[in-house]
Amino acid sequence: MAHHHVTSADIPVDGERLVSSKVEAVKRIAGYTSLLLSLISAYLLFGAKPNIAAPFAYSWLFALFFFFTLAAGGCFWTLLHNVSNSGWGTSVRRIMENLGYVFPFMFIFAWPLLVPSVQQWLFEWMNTHRAAGGAIFEGNIGSLFGFYGTDSMEQALTAKHEALLVNKQWYMNQFAWYARFFFYFIGLGLVIHTLRKFSVNQDTDPNPTTKNLFKARFHSTYTLIIFAITITFAAIDWLSGLRYDWFSTMWGVYIFAGTALNSMAVIIITATLMQRAGYLKHVVTPEHFHIKGKLLFAFTVFWAYTGFSQYMLIWYANITEETTYFLIRNTGDWNTASIALVFGHFVIPFVILLQAWLKKNSKTLSIMAGYTLVMHALDHYIITIPERSVSLYGMAFAGDKRLADFLNVSTSVPGAFWGDILAFVAIGSGFIFFYLRALTQTATYPHRDPRILESANVSN
Repeated sequence: MAHHHVTSADIPVDGERLVSSKVEAVKRIAGYTSLLLSLISAYLLFGAKPNIAAPFAYSWLFALFFFFTLAAGGCFWTLLHNVSNSGWGTSVRRIMENLGYVFPFMFIFAWPLLVPSVQQWLFEWMNTHRAAGGAIFEGNIGSLFGFYGTDSMEQALTAKHEALLVNKQWYMNQFAWYARFFFYFIGLGLVIHTLRKFSVNQDTDPNPTTKNLFKARFHSTYTLIIFAITITFAAIDWLSGLRYDWFSTMWGVYIFAGTALNSMAVIIITATLMQRAGYLKHVVTPEHFHIKGKLLFAFTVFWAYTGFSQYMLIWYANITEETTYFLIRNTGDWNTASIALVFGHFVIPFVILLQAWLKKNSKTLSIMAGYTLVMHALDHYIITIPERSVSLYGMAFAGDKRLADFLNVSTSVPGAFWGDILAFVAIGSGFIFFYLRALTQTATYPHRDPRILESANVSN
């Protein structure tokens, strides 16, 4: 049946707002759940014994980066939509903006990474820097931040035969690490705040023009660089930094591919749920879901391409510092999980998303989007968690008596899985709270955007 041609008479003058008791109830439950579980998590991170705090630090990092990518992806789609002057996506642009608007609030869950008592379990290179600094750090600001490429630190690391850390000191030092950490949230946070403000201002402008539209387009051009820096270097600092001797030239683009893919999955699910609740009826059609399904398919292929390229380059080069990443992930149960990721994150969605009818059906496409998010969680679980047993065993073997319990671990830490679930629910419920909060603060779509009718009647 042909879709009803949308005219300006179908667009409410004051827009459409998402306000319902059901949404408010979910938001409150998510908020209280996150608050309660975050307090428990804070105790586990800072008050518990090392044999509990250490493995839980990895649980927290895994959950943090999973939701970090979803929020950063919302920023990416907003920027891309603006800079490409896209017409089709105007109807769902507000969902992109509100998903991205969760990003600044992710700092609430990320700040534990700033604390040395948490860093000591995750980033062994910081322990080495602090140990190498020794008396050098005492009595100056270096005791807090370390040194940025100083001769004294280089000499100290050289004396301890840490050649890799000497060579990487220009990037891998605590001052630069802290500076980049704050840059991620301040930089990209300001970007999404500003772009969303331009968009919302257009809703209430008494003399609607294209002024805010052009501002958003202009400021989205150069700020795409901020997004690229954030997703790339956060992935290096927080994930590949777990093992300072490992590196991959594909790492940044691999994480970006998963970020774009799975944030689109969230946008699809959100649009579907909103339509089922009675919103976006006139402006979002099967054509929009078809386009979003194509993007989901495209980034599924792109994710697989980057993942395969990374594996092939490391296998072909056969450099010890690079192959260690896959050695643990091809051992024991991690090998089963890695094979499941290949089929589950690429082969299955590739075959299913080839079907055009499925992409036009919001319900079936949302099921695929939900499935993709599960695979994204598996991907990040395999990225972060295998380092837990390796690192904690290594520190225990090196003589850290606080971690003596981990001398018996092999490829995993028994019982630590419960901490992974706790951290995931704590941050996930917080993510839902801030996302629903953003969705209820604005109109559900930019009803005064001059391209709204073009978008509502899009055909592809």
